[in-house]
Amino acid sequence: MEPRPSAALALARGLARARIGRRGALALPALAGAAAVLGGCSIPARERPAVDPGAYWADKRSNGRLTFANWPLYMDPDRTPLARFTERTGIRVDYRETIHDTPSFFGQIQPRLAGGHSAGCDLMVLTNGRELSTLLRLGYLAPLDHGLLPAFTAHGGESYRHAPYDPGNAYCLPYASGITGIAYDPERVGREITAIADLWDPAFSGRVGMMRDAPEIANFGLLLNGVAPAESAPADWDAAADRLREQRDAGIVRGYYEQDYLRPLTSGDVWLSMAWSGDVFQQNLEEGTRLRFVIPEEGATIWTDNMVIPITAENPLDAITLMDFLYEPETAAGLTEYIAYVSPVPEARELIRERADRADGAEAARLAELAASPLVFPTEEDYARLHSYVTPPAGEDQAFTSRFLAITQE
Repeated sequence: MEPRPSAALALARGLARARIGRRGALALPALAGAAAVLGGCSIPARERPAVDPGAYWADKRSNGRLTFANWPLYMDPDRTPLARFTERTGIRVDYRETIHDTPSFFGQIQPRLAGGHSAGCDLMVLTNGRELSTLLRLGYLAPLDHGLLPAFTAHGGESYRHAPYDPGNAYCLPYASGITGIAYDPERVGREITAIADLWDPAFSGRVGMMRDAPEIANFGLLLNGVAPAESAPADWDAAADRLREQRDAGIVRGYYEQDYLRPLTSGDVWLSMAWSGDVFQQNLEEGTRLRFVIPEEGATIWTDNMVIPITAENPLDAITLMDFLYEPETAAGLTEYIAYVSPVPEARELIRERADRADGAEAARLAELAASPLVFPTEEDYARLHSYVTPPAGEDQAFTSRFLAITQE
């Protein structure tokens, strides 16, 4: 397997995300485009009746092939897991890095699915959020037969079996996850950072970085007020927006950033900032910086990229076979070594440790650090403080986003 991407490549893809697609629209034009797809496309977004998993899978047969749509740089260049999968099963995988942002990809597949046609792929990776929730609500995803998922049943982490958007993994299996928390430079801050409230501390006036993405800053405003984002209501959104506006008007915020917050954080323009776990791990590993990442005492948020099968997939049995293969610990460990995201397979950690013991020099050090990092393998205590993202109900997403984008754009 080739080495994992350099810091430059990682940041180019936004190693814990260039969030324009993964965490929702970053600007009103993108939101408007997605809203047009959701509500005003030429093919109405009709709901399909619920499908019984047994009935769906009863007549499915392997065709020896599948098309897998994923994000760029989300698997090693040699596609090592897929080569091993084909060697074992004989199933050929047409792997396509065609997902660059969620609204655009949703706009491509929704009209096809609404018309009962192929989405152009048999397996795809989508982040939890508005678009995934819409596909679930409309019945455009195939229900999973857990009898066909022995590796997931045996090795999938308990924390990934209770997602509020898909209880019991009825339709989704996690591919990888990441955490939104706080990164800080301990030398400049001069104290331990432990809370979201620290981002509101006047002692750091003009030195705080916040995210530009509406759901991201909304989540932190909600958590600051003691509200779980996934359980929030419009009145909670207003209260969170008020707190964020107070922070901005007090001159505490240096800037609102997309995936470019690491540059001011490492240069000293910003001392502490909202951050994504993968970015911080990668920055420290590749550049030798000593940024600290913390899950605040009020809580933080976890996003998950999910593998799902379109209801109209031409090769669903081949797709679900690959989904399960990626949950074998050996496969999961190799994938985690390359992408350095949170793995949904806890056993991958020990395998990476064993590989570190067998490796030499810099590679041994890299693998050891990867296995030891709570940014890649959070503890149970960490998971207990992680929340799902706020997902506004259908029809309220545009008003929700406008509330928070107004703060970053005024």
